[in-house]
Amino acid sequence: MKNVGLFFGSFNPVHVGHLILANHIVDTTNMDEVWMVVSPHNPHKSKSNLLADHHRLALVNIAVEDNYKLKASNIEFDLPKPSYTVFTLQVLKEKYPDSKFTLIMGEDNLRTLHKWKNYEYIIENHQILVYPRVLTILEAANEDKSENDFEKHDNVILLEDVPLMKISSSFIRNAIKNGQDVRYLLTEKVYHYLDEMNFYK
Repeated sequence: MKNVGLFFGSFNPVHVGHLILANHIVDTTNMDEVWMVVSPHNPHKSKSNLLADHHRLALVNIAVEDNYKLKASNIEFDLPKPSYTVFTLQVLKEKYPDSKFTLIMGEDNLRTLHKWKNYEYIIENHQILVYPRVLTILEAANEDKSENDFEKHDNVILLEDVPLMKISSSFIRNAIKNGQDVRYLLTEKVYHYLDEMNFYK
């Protein structure tokens, strides 16, 4: 049985923060691989600045091509919209019966898990690896310290000593738009792809 971690995101664009986190998890947990699942455009959300699905998938592919433990996944591209994680997990289970799938999510997502479709099924049938949020000084001062009930669940594993970076895709998009140099926030090939295609400018 192969242990596969699922790291969902729009990856618009994929940056070194995503890659450092995914690589750390595959390197320090029992995950054999981490699949970076590119989420398709949600028809109920604004599409401003969102690259086409195939471009975001291509960016993740070239970002991970030299790491056999990290994969790009387009599993949600042909599923009904909007994409619900519970349906994606069911499709993956049917398609890859010899793999066990674990969710990778941030602490803030765990706090809102009760809003997810069929969240009870998800947490009862799948392990969830949770990485802490990167907080600014102001956010840390105002942080809600109340305990999250989901943290106590047997299938929830809270990761510690995770190398997290305060980088966001929106920061990168805005920096590119403003003509700033973002080369060190992206892998070299991702940077050149964005530059050659004039994306986000």
